Amino acid sequence: MFTATDIISIQTTKEFHKMAMKAFRHQFQHNEVYQKYCVLVKRTPENVKHITEIPFLPIEFFKSKEVLSSLDPIQTTFTSSGTTGQITSKHHVTDLEFYELSFRNAFSKFYGNIEDYVVLALLPSYLERDGSSLIYMVQDMIEGSQHPDSGFYLNNYDELVHKLKQLDSDGQNVLLIGVTYALLDLIEQYDFDLKNTIIMETGGMKGRRKEMIREELHSVLTKGFGVSEIHSEYGMTELLSQAYSLGNGIFECPPWMDILIRDTEDPFTLIDFGKTGGINVIDLANYNSCSFIATQDLGKKYENFSFEVLGRFDNSDIRGCNLMVY
Repeated sequence: MFTATDIISIQTTKEFHKMAMKAFRHQFQHNEVYQKYCVLVKRTPENVKHITEIPFLPIEFFKSKEVLSSLDPIQTTFTSSGTTGQITSKHHVTDLEFYELSFRNAFSKFYGNIEDYVVLALLPSYLERDGSSLIYMVQDMIEGSQHPDSGFYLNNYDELVHKLKQLDSDGQNVLLIGVTYALLDLIEQYDFDLKNTIIMETGGMKGRRKEMIREELHSVLTKGFGVSEIHSEYGMTELLSQAYSLGNGIFECPPWMDILIRDTEDPFTLIDFGKTGGINVIDLANYNSCSFIATQDLGKKYENFSFEVLGRFDNSDIRGCNLMVY
């Protein structure tokens, strides 16, 4: 067993591999759903000797099963958004410290001290429902910034724009984190020329707009906000860690998270760098649920361990916090 502090202390690939194998053995033993799946695909601690041999649980299991590796009381349950009639994913969390340490330290790794920013959040579709892991994270960021102007904005665009322009012109570092369709709404209604603001899109049109490929979307947003690049976050209800893109749609993971790319025709075969396939995520912050998840996203991984998200498998439903559909 290891703690949240053990996870964020990982620094090397060797340490990551060692902890991943430890997590696999723990979850095989304590997670009934995952164990049944592993036995079904004939991958058990007896024959899995390397992280490339670990089976990845299809993400759909979070919709129909309790994916838990702990008997501790559930502290909260994060849920995905969905249209009426859709079955949503449920991620039961027995230790919120794993989530909090993960997102705080990941942000710090890529962006520095949260206290150096004013955090403005434009996440209407997430605020309008309960159980969003993204709202939980951003609320913590707002509080951590310790700035009186940090906060959520629902549909009060005039107030948001006035504050954003004022802070930016004052030389204040601003992080505007927003759902994609709301950011597009903003630049259609107002003119911007921002110098000190990071625009971070969390993806998702939520059925409000036609989906756009990333290059087109980021081109529209950079021009609309007057910035040189658009940042992105890759995360989802079923994960307690996030990867970040500081521009160009190229994501990097914190040291306790990694992705592997699987063959689209054979989910148990991994493919080489630079080739398109299904994204498998190892998230060690998911120690008390399942750290090995086969997502419905398509992507490529590169030799420097960065990756791109290129689309979704056909017939996979659009899920809440899955950030972007290209």
